[in-house]
Parts: sequence; C-alpha cells; structure tokens
Amino acid sequence: MVLRNSSSVTEFIFRGFSERSEVHVPLFFLFLGLYVLTVVGNLGLITLIGLNSRLHTPMYFFLFNLSSIDLCYSCVFTPKMLHDFVSENIISYAGCMTQLFFFCFLVNSECYVLVSMAYDRYAAICNPLLYPVTMSPQACALLMLGSYAVGFAGAMAHTGNMLRLTFCGSNIIDHYLCEVLPLLQLSCTSTHVNELVFSIVVGMVIATSSISIFISYALILSSILRIPSAEGRSKAFGTCGSHVTAVAMFFGSGAFTYLTTSFPGSVGRSKYASVFYTNVVPMLNPLIYSLRNKDVKLALGKTLKRVLF
Repeated sequence: MVLRNSSSVTEFIFRGFSERSEVHVPLFFLFLGLYVLTVVGNLGLITLIGLNSRLHTPMYFFLFNLSSIDLCYSCVFTPKMLHDFVSENIISYAGCMTQLFFFCFLVNSECYVLVSMAYDRYAAICNPLLYPVTMSPQACALLMLGSYAVGFAGAMAHTGNMLRLTFCGSNIIDHYLCEVLPLLQLSCTSTHVNELVFSIVVGMVIATSSISIFISYALILSSILRIPSAEGRSKAFGTCGSHVTAVAMFFGSGAFTYLTTSFPGSVGRSKYASVFYTNVVPMLNPLIYSLRNKDVKLALGKTLKRVLF
C-alpha cells in the first residue's frame, strides 16, 4: 500500500504548544512526568491483574484491556511529543498517517471498552444470579473483540479517507499530534467527504457509547434504590463509582475538545483542551480504579510480599 498517494508533501511539522523556545524544557519535564506516571500506573495494573488469579474476573478483564489501551494510546504520540520539545518537530507523511490510524483506533476502542464495563456492572447488580452466564469468558471475549473491531473500522474510515487527499501547500500542523481536523486544514483538495465521514463516525461512536452507558446506569440506579439496606446500597454505589468517574472524565474532556472546534479559528486552540484526554486521563485511570479497590490493594500487597520476601 502506497501511503503518499500522489501527495507532494513528504513530511509535516508540528507547531506544538508554543514557538517560544524558553518554555520547551519545562514542558518537556512536565509531559515526561505525566508519561512516566502513565506507563508505570497502567503497566503496573496490567501486571497485577495478570499475576493474581483473584483478579481473573470479568470486571478486571475489562480493566486489563482499558489499561492496555491507555498504555498503547500514550505511547503512540507522547515519545514523539517529548522528542519535539528538544529537537526538530518533524514527522514523515507515513509516520503521520500511522500515528493517525493508531490514535483513532485506540480512542474508538476505549469508548466501547467503557461501554462493556458499564454492561458488566449492570449484569452484576441487576442480574446477579445470571451473572456467571451473562459474563462468561466467551461473552467477555466477544465484547472485547467487538470493541476492537469497531475501533479498527473507525480508524480505517478516517485514515483511508485522509490518504486520498493531496497535501501540496503548507505542511505545518497546528497541533502536537496527527489528528483529523488539523490535517484537513492543510489539504489542497476537497475535504467534504472527510468531514462527512468524521461527523458520521464520531457521532455514531459518541451516540452509541454514551446512550448505552446511560441506559446501563439508569437500570443500575433503579436496582440500587430498591436495595433495602443502606450498607447494600453503599456497596453497590462504590462498585460503580470508579467507572462513572472514568467515563465522565473521558467523554467530558473529549466532548469539550471537539465542541470547541465548532467555533471559527478554534481548531488550533483545541490542542490545549485535548491534553486532558490524551495525557491526563490515561494517567489517572489506574489511580481511579485502584485507590478505593480492596481487591487491587490486597493483590498488590500479596505481590509485593512475593517479590520482596
């Protein structure tokens, strides 16, 4: 497959956050710190779930996949972004299209992994007696396969349509990564099809995932309110609290970022808002799912004892 597709542009230049060189070093260390915390947190959670049979349940299977996506997601663009702070911020055409594909694939997949996690909570709270059947290993595997398949389809739609465009003018991307909208601004050919595909894919992903999660939690809330004991209600709310927080941060920050692009001249400014869901959310997810989770704390204690003693 020829990536350049008659394009006269062989490389792109990221404008990044600022053209002032004096802020590059502080920004480098800031994002390096976020990246290290993201890698350590997600890799630690992946290892913990893999090593402890107590955590080999549907809930932690989905969490394992979420952490894997967050880890890969961060690795797609953060190392390049760190390199750009201390060197020339240039990326090849092929490298840009590759980054775009994996970025879209992982973002779309994460949306549906969060949907699967909401369905898992619904099955556990609303139909506990049928939970082992509803969330069987085969069902969990199919949910993840479906999540990745939809993510792959969305990424192919975005990247495939981007490859048909010709870039022959400016090659400066007003962003710190190769994303759809900043790239469309550089095209010398019509982008109507790309804009239509972008609206359809993003609209479908947001609509289907947010509606599915909303319905799941509406049914969960209804079931929790019918629990007679206050202790039972508190335990049920605690089970869902971490996931609700993660969903709110991911979808909230993503929606805010893309809503800001609807205003004239705001595509460049949206890169500052996108930092939250591209850098901060992947770093916070392991903390959100671990800090108040007794199973994870117990597994961590046992693993540390096994390693140290």
